[in-house]
Amino acid sequence: MLLEKLKIKIDDKYISVDKGTKFYQLLDKNYKEDIYPIILAKFNNIYLELTDEIKENGDLVWIRLDNAIAIKAYRRALQFVFIKATLDLFNECSITIQHSIRNGLYGEVHKDVALNEEDIKLIKNRMMEIINKDIVIEKCEVKTKDAINIFKTYKMNDKVRLLSSLKNDNVKLYKIDDRYDYFYGNMVYSTGILKYFDLEYYDPGFVLNFPKVKEPTKVCKFVDIPQLSKVFKETKRWISILDVADVSSLNEKIRSHEKEDIIRVSEALHEKKIAQIADMILNKENTKIVLIAGPSSSGKTTFSKRLAIQLRVNGYKPLLISLDDYYIDRDKTPLDENGKPDFESINALDLEFFNNQLKDLLSNKAVKLPKYNFKTGKREETKENIELSQNGIIVIEGIHGLNPKLIYKIADENKFKIYISALTQLNLDNHNRISTTDIRKIRRIVRDFLSRGYGGAETLEMWPSIKRGEEKNIFKYQEEADVLFNSTLVYEMAVLKKYALEELKKINNKKDSYVYYEAKRLMNIINFFEDIEKEKVPENSILREFIGGSCFYEY
Repeated sequence: MLLEKLKIKIDDKYISVDKGTKFYQLLDKNYKEDIYPIILAKFNNIYLELTDEIKENGDLVWIRLDNAIAIKAYRRALQFVFIKATLDLFNECSITIQHSIRNGLYGEVHKDVALNEEDIKLIKNRMMEIINKDIVIEKCEVKTKDAINIFKTYKMNDKVRLLSSLKNDNVKLYKIDDRYDYFYGNMVYSTGILKYFDLEYYDPGFVLNFPKVKEPTKVCKFVDIPQLSKVFKETKRWISILDVADVSSLNEKIRSHEKEDIIRVSEALHEKKIAQIADMILNKENTKIVLIAGPSSSGKTTFSKRLAIQLRVNGYKPLLISLDDYYIDRDKTPLDENGKPDFESINALDLEFFNNQLKDLLSNKAVKLPKYNFKTGKREETKENIELSQNGIIVIEGIHGLNPKLIYKIADENKFKIYISALTQLNLDNHNRISTTDIRKIRRIVRDFLSRGYGGAETLEMWPSIKRGEEKNIFKYQEEADVLFNSTLVYEMAVLKKYALEELKKINNKKDSYVYYEAKRLMNIINFFEDIEKEKVPENSILREFIGGSCFYEY
């Protein structure tokens, strides 16, 4: 029987292929060797794996490793090779991929004898053997009940719980040799591509280092970040207290009517940590200014107001200042490398004016604090004279709070610095993490939609610019903080789900949209969660900053 022929356009030329041909089978004759390997195919504007079959006529674009979506697939495949290599060597162990750290992933290998540096060398050598064999990573569609049975034999109860909660009859698994695993997201087609990585011991676990999208053939050595590591350990303890190991276990508690308990304990952990930070400030002599910094959608505003309450409990009289009110007039904003206004730059603030006001306040002089009018793009002077009270302390929040250029006229001994971010608490299962960035994106989509009049597409289109600003102006200062605060709440995705889906579904109908693929990916993550009603969230919760109804300010 003759196979149906399809017409495919690649690089302005047309070729004829048999229906059912896999994309990677076209590489040899239709791709000129490059310094970067091909990871995915973009076919009729949809990202597909190279092991997928061609089923219709269309336009094909090869996606190299220097692509943000491709490098996620590359990293996912490296995780799979790591997991297989580790289980080949220690077949009774369990592996947890926990969180990102610098440009890699931190995880732990749980076995009878604690993981050590010699084990890491053995695992790395085994990974290289698997990579050098250039094994095709098979994608298999199996019945969900059969997949559950596979993971029962592996004693992977996290995956059993996750797959048991799915409503689909079939599920997609990946396979290297005889090892199956479930991964959420695209995968590379062969282990032979995975040449760029490093693996290091990081007590008590490991760090799997990846290349960056801007330098996809270069892997940087891991540099320790003790402050961030400390807050991740604290978060791990919080998860243990809540007894919520992953999304499936959270869903079980929601369905069994334990959600109120999860909410109360989660909020109590936040409040206790904020109180501890207030005590740290009290115990640090000569503190006059508290600086709060963090990336977009980290909850800085609500955190600063809750901290102010705890500072009052400790006998302080806090004066809250937002750096947003010190923007220079919009028409004077500095330009970025693309000639566009750079609102993320510290030079978008009137630093001279800001420092002079701080010096006056600390010298017991009255000042008129400004208020920035975001509609007119101009700073306005308020009418009221403000003085720092006896036992007063200034609390400043804004993205540049930790930048040493911000307060150059105030001695370091008078500052207490806090870094706040939404650091992921919950993963889908032991091998599929939800990134910190995804949490913040979903928060921002909901807040922009409900309170600022922006659609989900607009928020996602802005995100690359936001991310560049964060990498340039925020992340590099996080280790200079006196303390880090994780603003994520273990239950928040269940609350945000309803509002985020409303916006993301609008994008899902526009396949030609620049952010279509990202919207679809976020929708798929959100759909793993059961719903929690907005009304269950306390009015002082950081989550209220995004869904409305906060007791601290008008929404």
